[in-house]
Amino acid sequence: MTGVAWAADAAAPAGLANIAQFVPLVLIFIVFYFLLIRPQQKKAKEHQNYLSNLKKGDKVITGGGIHGQITGITDSVVTLEIAENVRIKVNRAAIAGSAAEAEKQQTPAKSGG
Repeated sequence: MTGVAWAADAAAPAGLANIAQFVPLVLIFIVFYFLLIRPQQKKAKEHQNYLSNLKKGDKVITGGGIHGQITGITDSVVTLEIAENVRIKVNRAAIAGSAAEAEKQQTPAKSGG
C-alpha cells in the first residue's frame, strides 16, 4: 500500500504542484487591484488634492449635503456662508466636492405632460 503512495508522489514534481495552486489566487488579486484598489486610490488622491487647493470664494458641498461658499479657511477648518450672514464652520475633511461640479451633473427635470 505504501508503495502506491510513493509512486503517486513521484509522478508529479512537488514544486510545480504547489505553485500551480497559488496561480488562481494571484490572478484574483491582480484583478482586484486593477478593478477596485487602484481606482479607489486614484480617486482619494484627487480628492486630497482638491481639498488642499480650496480657496476663499469657492462654492462647495459638505458630506452632509450643505451647499455653501467659502468665506474663511485655515489648515483644518473651513468657514462656509450658507445663507446671507449665516456662517458655519466645518472640518476641511467634511467637504465632499465642488458645488459647481454637482450643478453641472444635475439634469433638468422633465415636465410630464
